[in-house]
Amino acid sequence: MATLQIHVVPDPVLRQKAKRIRYIDRSVHHLIGNMMDTMYGASGVGLAAPQVGVLWRLIVIDTREEEAIILINPGIVKRLGSRMVNEGCLSIPGYEGEVTRAVSVTVKGWNPQGKEVRIKASNLLAQALEHEIDHLSGVLYTDHLISPDRLYRLSPQPAAFKQSLASL
Repeated sequence: MATLQIHVVPDPVLRQKAKRIRYIDRSVHHLIGNMMDTMYGASGVGLAAPQVGVLWRLIVIDTREEEAIILINPGIVKRLGSRMVNEGCLSIPGYEGEVTRAVSVTVKGWNPQGKEVRIKASNLLAQALEHEIDHLSGVLYTDHLISPDRLYRLSPQPAAFKQSLASL
């Protein structure tokens, strides 16, 4: 497999809505493998297809606490509770922000074999599922900041990148 380029803000692909995958064919499986390699190569917890420039409803997640999750056409069917968490994103490198996320979620989608699955998750997995599914609708974690001053720079970034974040 291959490592793909991760698109970063202000790339407009990150604000577009992804399309449902109608058929799981070789191209979908190829993209899954490349996304997994890309996520691991970037030391990420999750990755959505739009982050690599593909407007398909596909996410991969590996919290290292459980088996890796691959979901096609995922959607959140239930959210319970709310909590404040710190969150980062491979598409907004060098920053972290405080956002509100559910305590637990129930998600449904297809596995790579085309079987419908439901996942009940809490803690980091619930957060990652919400985060990656948001990407499929063109939503970034910065849209959920509790306050603009709750976005923290983790490392110095070029001035052009800081200006693009200000336009979020």
